[in-house]
Amino acid sequence: MSPPDEHDSPGVEIERKFLVGELPGDLGRYESDHIDQGYVAIGDDGVEVRLRRRGDRTLLTVKSGPGPVRVEEEMPIEERRFETLWPLTEGRRVIKTRYLVPLGSDLVVELDVYAGDLDGLLTAEIEFPSEQASAAFEPPGWLGPEITGDERYANQSLALRGPPPPSES
Repeated sequence: MSPPDEHDSPGVEIERKFLVGELPGDLGRYESDHIDQGYVAIGDDGVEVRLRRRGDRTLLTVKSGPGPVRVEEEMPIEERRFETLWPLTEGRRVIKTRYLVPLGSDLVVELDVYAGDLDGLLTAEIEFPSEQASAAFEPPGWLGPEITGDERYANQSLALRGPPPPSES
């Protein structure tokens, strides 16, 4: 057994993000949730405080800036608190459906199909148990170009500025 990676700890995520070249067949067979996400505050360094409604769960999340290894703390909040804070996110929102697509025995692709102003945008994130697993990952053919760390595709950037023009993708 290999020694634990220095970043293998709660509150730290190791992930890679891709554009989606083509949707996997029969997308409806995968578990999915509608997500409403809005940003209460975004710091100049990319640190964010966001609200998210995913299915019947309401959450407040604090997340560090972009990159493959980030600090993220997610806390459930009551629906009443969510509804009170939601108006503070006006003009800084993302609406999407997230599909959980199993990939092999131990990985899951979080495939996001955006709606509203971002209609047509498709992204995928894969979270890894270690940096070694991330480095060894070979993406399946249906994933497009890797956009890990590309701030233009961070949900907060999409909420504020919309998708990058096609020529910049």
